[in-house]
Amino acid sequence: MNYDYDIIFIGAGPAGYVGAIRARQLGLSTAVIEKDKAGGVCLNIGCIPSKALIDRATQFRSLEQLRDYGIKADLSEFDYARVQASSRSAADTLSKGVSFLLKKNRVDYISGEAQVEGAHRVAVRSLVDGSVRQLSASALVVATGSSPRPMTGFDFDEERILSSTGALFLQRLPKTMAIIGGGAIGIEFAYIMNSFGVQVHLVELMDRVLPMEDPEVSQLIQSGMEKRGVVFYTHKKAQDLKKNPSGELVFSLVSPEGEGTGQELRVDRILVSAGRLPRTSGLGLETLGVRLDRGYVVVGDYYETSVSSVFAVGDIVAGEGQLAHVASAQAELVAERVAAILGKGPNPWRKRLDPRYIPQMVYCEPQVASFGAQEATLALEKRPYKVARFPFRAIGKAVAVDRPEGFVKVLSDPLTGEILGASAVGAEATELIHELLVAAQGELTVDEIIDTVHAHPTFSEIIKEASLASQDRAIHI
Repeated sequence: MNYDYDIIFIGAGPAGYVGAIRARQLGLSTAVIEKDKAGGVCLNIGCIPSKALIDRATQFRSLEQLRDYGIKADLSEFDYARVQASSRSAADTLSKGVSFLLKKNRVDYISGEAQVEGAHRVAVRSLVDGSVRQLSASALVVATGSSPRPMTGFDFDEERILSSTGALFLQRLPKTMAIIGGGAIGIEFAYIMNSFGVQVHLVELMDRVLPMEDPEVSQLIQSGMEKRGVVFYTHKKAQDLKKNPSGELVFSLVSPEGEGTGQELRVDRILVSAGRLPRTSGLGLETLGVRLDRGYVVVGDYYETSVSSVFAVGDIVAGEGQLAHVASAQAELVAERVAAILGKGPNPWRKRLDPRYIPQMVYCEPQVASFGAQEATLALEKRPYKVARFPFRAIGKAVAVDRPEGFVKVLSDPLTGEILGASAVGAEATELIHELLVAAQGELTVDEIIDTVHAHPTFSEIIKEASLASQDRAIHI
């Protein structure tokens, strides 16, 4: 049949725009439908503006260090609104860059709200005049992303009860803030707010923050932030919110089992960071027969849905993490699969992403990064493994630039040297982890990392030293 396009992506976030560009590289006629700005949640109200704020927070904290050298900074004109504006500027610049890339690659960018009306058909409603345009394609790719998960009794008003989106648009800093949720988003905002002088109270339902990370990493992050004044309440549930006319927010903390009378907290603002929900409602997927599970789209080997011509990628797919880099990789794979189906390229060399090789990141200070197995999982599987740790304090550059906090941990097979997993917490951890990740996915061993000459002085030396430690050969400790 003749269709308007070979492939249409619904959503222009890290999945949609990357997949569309890859599709054009493969010779597919391609369109992207987006109801907001190009770049999606990550670029506009997620990864990019939050990392801009983290950078500004780090610069602000460095003023304390300057005092040790006799340098005093004049903060009388400090204006957080200008800090926030700089984060918006970064997001706007990159959004325009995505639009340019789509145009450069001759991807048709269609502004409007999409409704899937058939296995090959989508209707686009203009947000300007409400007119509807019908489009068709051999393949439809749903890449609509996610939104902050609401919490019962703590409904977002984006003034006093904030989602991560609302927190990014704050113009003035409160004196006190409670953050509900100690995952990556909660920890990153705790770092930002604490760095700018906000008294932060962080509530986590589990028995430790960053519960998906190595327990030693979680402990180091919590203890470090406690030294800077963040107050943690782990294994606690927030409930019974009251909003005083004065603007004060009052709620109680109880155990997850609901035991006890509860501890009362009083703060100026609350940020709820209890996860994210897939944006799949209202798209027409269920009417079409696309199988969903708790709002997530169920997909097969190549991210195809139960309707073979419809694919789903990004945050609306469960099991591989709601991460921008995951969404991009999934979308590229789908573009390659569709090209193969249409006879315009070879089949992708792999099917779905392997969860073992998906990096997890937390951009607080020190940074956190990890991939692969953790000790608890390997012990449960009764798989032999060896643990090697190496501290940043034993790395020359870390000491030279006064960033000695943290460590790298490598889990390897004691017989073969295969890298089973790794965790890093410390300076530039989110960059350093990729050397171990490439080695693991490429089936290299710790011996091959050891045999690679690492420049001195660099942070990357810690990867070699941790690998040496796995062979009981560490030099600098």
